[in-house]
Amino acid sequence: MAACLHDHDCGESDCSSSWSLYKHIDLSKVTALNEAVRGSVQSVFKPWEQRLNSSEAYLESNEGDPELIVFIPFTSDVKIKSIAIVGGADGKSPSKMRVFVNRDGIDFADAQSMQPVQEWDLAENLHGFLEYQTRYSKFQSVGNITLHFPESFGADVTQIHYIGLKGEATQMKRDAVANIVYEVMPNPSDHKTRAESGGGLSQVE
Repeated sequence: MAACLHDHDCGESDCSSSWSLYKHIDLSKVTALNEAVRGSVQSVFKPWEQRLNSSEAYLESNEGDPELIVFIPFTSDVKIKSIAIVGGADGKSPSKMRVFVNRDGIDFADAQSMQPVQEWDLAENLHGFLEYQTRYSKFQSVGNITLHFPESFGADVTQIHYIGLKGEATQMKRDAVANIVYEVMPNPSDHKTRAESGGGLSQVE
C-alpha cells in the first residue's frame, strides 16, 4: 500500500480528495479502445469518495479480448504523483499497466511496440487503497496520458470500475499557453520567423 504523498498527519486531512486530479480531466474527450460499451470509459473517472459505487457503469473490454487502452486529456498541464485502479472481481482486474505521456492517437500496435514512460505489475485491487507511484520527474507538464492494460488476471475480459490520478495541476489552462508565449516574445516578426522555421515549444515525452 502506498504511503501518503505529502507532509502532514493524514488522520487529520483528506489526502485523497485534496490531491485528486479528477476536476482537471477533460472528461468529454476521454476515450478507450476495445471498450464493449462505447463511452463507458468516462464513468470510471469520479471523485474518490464514489470510487466503490458499484451501481454506476464501468469499463469492460470486448469478450474474449481483455486488452484496453484509455486516453486521458487534461484541461491544464498536470504533475502526476500516483495512479489508483479499481478492477473487477473473479480475475477481471487488469494485471499490468503501461503509461505513455503526451502521445496522441496511440493504438494497440503502437502500445505494443513503443517504450512506455513507466509500467507496473498490478494487484487485484477492489477497494482503491493501493496507489502506484510514478517516477515523478517523468510526469511533469503532462497534457495527456495513455494507459495500456494488456491483460487481465485470467478472465477473458478486463473490467475497470475506477481510475484515480493524484498530483498537482498548474494554474494555466492549456489553450492559454500559446498566447502567453507569443506575448513574451520581444518582436512579433521574430516569433513568426521561429514558427515558420519549425522552432518553438515542443511537448515533453
